[in-house]
Amino acid sequence: MAGSRLTTLIFIGMVLGIAVGYACSITWPDPQTAKDIAGYIALVSDIFLRLIKMIIAPLVFSTLVVGIAHMGDTASVGRVGGKALLWFVGASFCSLLLGLVLVNFLQPGHNLNLPLPDAGAGTGLKAASLSLKEFVTHLVPKSAVEAMANNEILQIVVFSIFFGVALASLGEKGQFLAKGIEGVADVMLKVTGYVMLFAPVAVFAAIAATITTQGIGVLVTYGKFMLMFYFGLFCLWMLLMGVGTLLVGTGGISRLVNLIKEPFVLAFSTASSEAAYPKLLSNLERFGVPNKITSFVLPMGYSFNLDGSMMYCTFAVMFIAQAYNIPLTWTQQLTMLLLLMVTSKGMAGVPRASLVVISATLSQFNIPEAGLLLIIGIDQFLDMGRSATNVLGNSIATVAVAKWEGQLTLEDQRLDHMPGAAAPAE
Repeated sequence: MAGSRLTTLIFIGMVLGIAVGYACSITWPDPQTAKDIAGYIALVSDIFLRLIKMIIAPLVFSTLVVGIAHMGDTASVGRVGGKALLWFVGASFCSLLLGLVLVNFLQPGHNLNLPLPDAGAGTGLKAASLSLKEFVTHLVPKSAVEAMANNEILQIVVFSIFFGVALASLGEKGQFLAKGIEGVADVMLKVTGYVMLFAPVAVFAAIAATITTQGIGVLVTYGKFMLMFYFGLFCLWMLLMGVGTLLVGTGGISRLVNLIKEPFVLAFSTASSEAAYPKLLSNLERFGVPNKITSFVLPMGYSFNLDGSMMYCTFAVMFIAQAYNIPLTWTQQLTMLLLLMVTSKGMAGVPRASLVVISATLSQFNIPEAGLLLIIGIDQFLDMGRSATNVLGNSIATVAVAKWEGQLTLEDQRLDHMPGAAAPAE
C-alpha cells in the first residue's frame, strides 16, 4: 500500500510539474529569466539526486560483497557473472537491432520541416573517452576510495567482486566482517526509505524546471520524433515482458511489473536510473530473487545492460542521417550496430553518455555531428523513457539469471512448499 501511494504521489508531482512549468514559461518568456527561475526550482530535484548518489556507493558495495560472500565459492561467482554478461550482450544486440529496424520503417527524419543546423557547428561533446583503451583502463579503479567518492559504479563493482571473493575464501574467519557489512546494507536500505519520501517533490521540481526552460511547445515541435521513439520503447517493453512471461509465466510477470512500477515511474520522472536502484534492489528480492543474485547482477546491469539507451543510439544516429538525407546501406548500418555494441559499453560514468556515444558514431560514418543539436533540446524528455526502460531491462535480466541458476522462488512456489499452507485470500 505504501508503494502504491508513493507511485500515485509521483504521478501527481509530474502533472503539477507540467502545469507549473507551463505557467512559468508563459509568465517569463525571456530565456535567461526562465533559466534563472528554473535553476531555483531545480534545487529540490538536484538535492534529491545528490541524496541518491550519496547512498549508491555504500549500497552497491555492501550488497554486492554480501551477495558474493553468500555464494561461497569463486566458481559460483564466475558462473553467475558469465550468465549475466551473456544475457547483457544478447539484450544489447536485440535493443540495437530493434531500434535500427523501427527507425528504417518509421523514417522520423524525413520531411522534418525544421531548419537543420550548419554541418560545421560544434556540440561541445567529447567522444575520446569511449575508446577501447580508455574503457579498459577506466574499468579498474586506481583507488577504491576515489571510485566511491566519484560514484563510479563500474569501478565499485570490480573492487567489490575482489573484496567479496576474498571475504568468501576466508570461511569462518570472515563471518564476523560479512555480518558487519550485511548490517551496513540493512542501514543503507533504511536510509533509502527516508530519501524516497522526498521523491514526489523532487519529481515535481524536475519536470517544472524542464518545462520552464524548454516550454511546452518543444513537445509539439518534436512531437513526431518523440512519439515514434516512445513507440519504439513500447515495442521493446513488450519484447522484454514477452521474454519475462516465458520465464515466469503470465502471473509472475504481472506481479513483477506491479513490484517494479514504483522504481520504473521514479526513473522515468527523474530521468535517472540511479534514483530507482535502491527500491529496485529490495523489490526484486520481494519478487523471489535471492539477495546474492540481485546484489550481484543488478550493479553489473547498471554498467552493461542499458537497453533503453542502446535502442536510442541506433534510433538517433539514423534519425540524424535521414534529416541530412544521407543514405546508409544495410552493410553500413550493420557495421554501425556492431560498433555501438562495443562503444556503448563505455557509457557507465560518462556524462550525457548516450549523446557522447552517438557523437562518436556519427563521425565514423561522415554524418554531421551538428545533427545532435536537433535532439539535445529534447534529450531530457527522451532520457526519461530511456531510464525507465533500463530499469525494466535490468529487472528482467536479474530474474532471468536467477531462473537460469534455479534459485528463483516465486510467491506461489513458496506457499506450495509450506506444509499445510492454504491459498492466500483474495
